[in-house]
Amino acid sequence: MDRLLRRFLSQFIRRGSMTVTTASGSRFTVGDGSGEPVEVRFVTTDAERRVLINPELGLGEAYMDGEFVVERGTIADALAILLDQPDLLPQWAKPWWHLRYLTRHLKQFNPRSRSRSNVAHHYDLDARLYSLFLDADKQYSCAYFETPETTLDDAQLAKKRHVTAKLLVRRGQRVLDVGSGWGGLGLYLAEIAGADVTGVTLSTEQLQVANARAAEKGLTGSAKFLLQDYRDIEGPFDRIVSVGMFEHVGARFYDAYFQRCAELLSEDGVMLLHSIGRSQGPDSTNPWIAKYIFPGGYIPALSEVLPAIERAGLLVCDIEILRLHYAETLKAWRQRFMARREEAVQLYDERFALMWEFYLAACEMTFRKQGMMNFQIQLTKRQGIVPMTRDYVAHEEARLRARERGAKPKLKLAGE
Repeated sequence: MDRLLRRFLSQFIRRGSMTVTTASGSRFTVGDGSGEPVEVRFVTTDAERRVLINPELGLGEAYMDGEFVVERGTIADALAILLDQPDLLPQWAKPWWHLRYLTRHLKQFNPRSRSRSNVAHHYDLDARLYSLFLDADKQYSCAYFETPETTLDDAQLAKKRHVTAKLLVRRGQRVLDVGSGWGGLGLYLAEIAGADVTGVTLSTEQLQVANARAAEKGLTGSAKFLLQDYRDIEGPFDRIVSVGMFEHVGARFYDAYFQRCAELLSEDGVMLLHSIGRSQGPDSTNPWIAKYIFPGGYIPALSEVLPAIERAGLLVCDIEILRLHYAETLKAWRQRFMARREEAVQLYDERFALMWEFYLAACEMTFRKQGMMNFQIQLTKRQGIVPMTRDYVAHEEARLRARERGAKPKLKLAGE
């Protein structure tokens, strides 16, 4: 086993410096010696076997089980090396990738009932878990860092402002928030932009918090949140926004998604879609993420999204690529989680805390080292609805920023 492990890891890890201690006690170093050295240890031969057979699934499981330990550095440091290699995947893992790619539409089959159970798996966890690492407004999506020094809370506020500016929201307009989370964006649209907001979610936990926050802010007349599938909502709406929800739709349902949005959007309406995306073409979901974190989830390539938009009869007015913003968001989440890690252990157990550690670190390094990004696509149904140049975005942001200064201070429930 030691000889196989050394051979395969030596073939794959050609950058960085990683010293591996096997379950039998032998040690070897792989990589070119560059960067900060990392030392890891396999506790059991079973962990070694799992990583050799199916590394994309086996490494995360071994870490969760305490059978793969980082002895120098952190799991984030180890993953930074593993995800920064010339080959995206080890050669021995490619047969698994081909199998997943061939069956990906089955894994992403998300009819209404399955969509709700998939959402519950991740978003109906104990609300206190998310309070350990999210900003005060509980924005669980990519923040917008206007400067390297921007704090997480300010970056999430900037994201809401940036999205709202692109929507060109005017007072009294009807806005649909598809995948409304804990209500932060919807409440911003109601309070700062003066919109009449309907948010839809499939998470009962998020629904309760969102409506409680609307009541707390005195916004129940202009911001309501429903436990409803986007396919069942009634329109029309002047504006449609979706942030961090499209990753749960599944490629097989992209046509249905955009066709329904086109039906719900008024003739003079504007839609903004904010989603994680792939820069390197269609792929399959990482098996560890699919099994433990986001069942049914899939990160799309633009080449998969744009044809569905065209078939729905919608016009693309603008596409913005946010490259490293999510890497910085995930870094902030990981640091905040680690600072309060013992509270996560008390809420669940040590294995859960290790799982969450691995999840945040793996996602951060995927954005930092590989081809993941976020995109924002602005859509309309006809020409002439939005200005010809992007100058209006900065003007709108300045207008919204001025309104933020006059808004009511945040109340306790909003920042629990």
